[in-house]
Amino acid sequence: MARPRTAAAVPAARPARWRRVCRAAPPYLYLAPALTMLVVWTYQPLAQTVELSFHSWNLLPTSPMREVGTANYERLLTTPDMGASVWRTVLVILGLLPFTVVVPVVVALLSRRVKGRAGAAYRAMVFAPMLVAPVAGAAVWQWLLDPGSGAVNSVLGTRINWLHESGPAQLAIIVITGWHIVGFAVLVVSAGLTGINPEYAAAAQVDGASRWQILRWITLPMLSPTVMFLVLMTVLLSAQWTFPLIDTLTQGGPAESTTTVYYLLWDYGFHSYDAGLGAAAGVLFFLGFVLVAAVLVWLSDRLSHSDD
Repeated sequence: MARPRTAAAVPAARPARWRRVCRAAPPYLYLAPALTMLVVWTYQPLAQTVELSFHSWNLLPTSPMREVGTANYERLLTTPDMGASVWRTVLVILGLLPFTVVVPVVVALLSRRVKGRAGAAYRAMVFAPMLVAPVAGAAVWQWLLDPGSGAVNSVLGTRINWLHESGPAQLAIIVITGWHIVGFAVLVVSAGLTGINPEYAAAAQVDGASRWQILRWITLPMLSPTVMFLVLMTVLLSAQWTFPLIDTLTQGGPAESTTTVYYLLWDYGFHSYDAGLGAAAGVLFFLGFVLVAAVLVWLSDRLSHSDD
């Protein structure tokens, strides 16, 4: 008597389970292409880099990889190039912060006073350098910084060899990178200002607050999440932003004065043909930037203000 009831219950349960699966599937199907690309283009190369960091290989397909254990990491931590490139990267980050935070905030606040088509044209002019390819911009700046006939020396009245002296070369890389990304930062700050509820400023004006007091106690605190986002972007991406300019203008010189961490691992992998050492450098820099990003996100959660 029990067998007929069991046989009838199984076919009824399967359609119900299938309907639940169909109802739950759409969100995962929407995410599937992005997750697949993330695995293929990010996590798989990262896993391959970690594996390569424990091998010695000169990039020749006919030359097999030789397992060396942690020898690449030991070489990397004992070479003076590592610490010097980290310090130069810190200098680049500090030099770029005015271009990614201070100047964009000032320009975005001033551009709010420009209304209509003039405002749109003004913002387009500020954003235009971002549309220039880094290599093309580097070619123009190489001509402008020419020590003999360059426009920069003509305006300043100097004879500085900007790209072949250590100090000026580092300054030139920072300024050119800042010129290239300042438009993007202004766009981000302008979007942040648009998201601030204008009723706060209106209420403060009713209470007699001055324009400076509204800026100091309402606008800037409400803009702090955007500022922290720009600081995070600058810290994590400065070495990447400067790489095409360094490779085009100075090739890490003179005297390695413009060799950042990003260019150092490129130099190990594709100039010295020591792929294992370059991979070990990439893994260490990745872990270092993950730690820095975690600290900055923690600080952002505690220092930022919002109107939630």
